[in-house]
Amino acid sequence: MQSTAAARPAPTLLSRSLLAGGVAIVLALGMTACKKDENAAPAAGTPAATPAAAPAQAVSSAVAAMGADQLRDAAAKALSEQRLYAPAGNNAMEYYLALRDKSASDPSVASALTDLQPYATIATEQAIARKDFSEADRLYALLEKADSAAPALPRLKNAIADGEKAAAAAAASGTTPVLTPQEQAKQAELEKKRLEDQKKLQEQAAKELAAKQAQDKATQTAQKQQQDAAAKADADRKAEADRKAEADRKAEADRKAAADRAAEQQQQRAAAAPARSASSELRAISTPSPRFPVEALRSGQSGSVTVEFTVSQDGSVGAARVVDANPPRVFDREALNAVRKWRFEPVGSPVTTRRTMQFKPSE
Repeated sequence: MQSTAAARPAPTLLSRSLLAGGVAIVLALGMTACKKDENAAPAAGTPAATPAAAPAQAVSSAVAAMGADQLRDAAAKALSEQRLYAPAGNNAMEYYLALRDKSASDPSVASALTDLQPYATIATEQAIARKDFSEADRLYALLEKADSAAPALPRLKNAIADGEKAAAAAAASGTTPVLTPQEQAKQAELEKKRLEDQKKLQEQAAKELAAKQAQDKATQTAQKQQQDAAAKADADRKAEADRKAEADRKAEADRKAAADRAAEQQQQRAAAAPARSASSELRAISTPSPRFPVEALRSGQSGSVTVEFTVSQDGSVGAARVVDANPPRVFDREALNAVRKWRFEPVGSPVTTRRTMQFKPSE
């Protein structure tokens, strides 16, 4: 995916150096040109304006023909040697653009191009300022291929076109000054100094870029550590919750097992007693039916509940508990409420018995 972050960076030491270097070159060239007589006729044989050059090729054919591994190694070497966007055909930006064509989904390539674009933008502005439109066109082609929607592109394109148009008009009108051998030598010295300045500026840009990448890596490492710590804390909380739930399930199972054992022992004692069966001893006086739960009635649910209870000597119901329910916990409460209201004829001693109550919506 192509990056869309080619906007001009904040005015760092590098950007101020780039601007100052470009202005100095333009002033020097201007002073040389002003030494000529403004009204002097052009020398014989001065060539007429040539047609505009074809659009610059962003990536050279030789670079485009390289394999992905070659491009990755060449880009890393260019960065280490501070060749960010120059010279043509041997710079990090070209290598990364060619590599993106072969590995479009590589996030490291997109990140590298994003980092390089601001420096290439400044270099383009400086090439325009010193009227080096060939270099400006080359750098513009790199930027356009890196991100065709970058906000700086329309401004740079118009500046290059205006500069080339003005140069062509000057050449066509014969107002372009003819340089003396001394002035040509001076211009060659200025060009040599420009290349030296360009090298220094790329070195400074590479240092800034390396510092930024180191900071980004440190930030990513810190974020990864925070994410790992948060994930571990979540895992610990989940493990603790699972342990607690398991302990609760075991405690509930133990309670149920104890209740079942107590019920079984009580049944055994009742069976061993020589007293007559409860059914022959108990005579009911009042056994109101249980209330049908509203929720079960709405859903048309039916079921049964078996309640074990003890009839006191005065005929009232004492302890009562549910020993079986189908479905569980739907009709239990209403069954117990009803049994506790039951009354029987007085008995000689407390009697424990069981009753099963049916719950049907139609009843």
